[in-house]
Amino acid sequence: MSATNEFLWAIIGLLLTVFSTFVQAFIVSLPWNWEQQSIGSLPLGVTCQVGAVLLTGCVGGKNAGVLSQIAYIFLGLFGLPVFAQGGSLNYWQEPSFGYLLGFIPGAWLCGFIASQARQKLECLAWSAVCGLFMIHLCGLVYLIGLSFLNPTTVPLKNLPEFIMNYSANPLPSQLAIACAVAVAAFILRKLLFY
Repeated sequence: MSATNEFLWAIIGLLLTVFSTFVQAFIVSLPWNWEQQSIGSLPLGVTCQVGAVLLTGCVGGKNAGVLSQIAYIFLGLFGLPVFAQGGSLNYWQEPSFGYLLGFIPGAWLCGFIASQARQKLECLAWSAVCGLFMIHLCGLVYLIGLSFLNPTTVPLKNLPEFIMNYSANPLPSQLAIACAVAVAAFILRKLLFY
């Protein structure tokens, strides 16, 4: 991929990440009886933010993924309200900040794996899942570190509760998003002749 395309995808990835931070993910629920029920939606309890990170890596590549997420972190740290709870230099004290930092290696890993076998759906799914687990690994390491370095924010006795809230509970929904990202990336790559 050319440097121009990577830069374009980095901008697209940044915009997708910013806007998807505030968009709740849901699945469509088809009725069992079309005459008595209508199509509904079920919220997944997470935003589309992780999906934007993974889609940027899958379609834009590892460099575009990394650039977009570095820009996202800088925008939030320097005061723009692009994070879920706003944005400021003090945001590093938030328990979720490690997951945001994990967007950088997660996008890189996702893009790296996706570039290995370009036209295979299963490779794109694997790359999205690997990127997702990298995000969670970084988030968990950060949570544990924060519990030792700043116990007022994440008390050590409450660490299991924080892990449940930030990793265990959202992970199934985010896995569903990773599968949807793989399908969307597969279609986009076909349309863009990758």
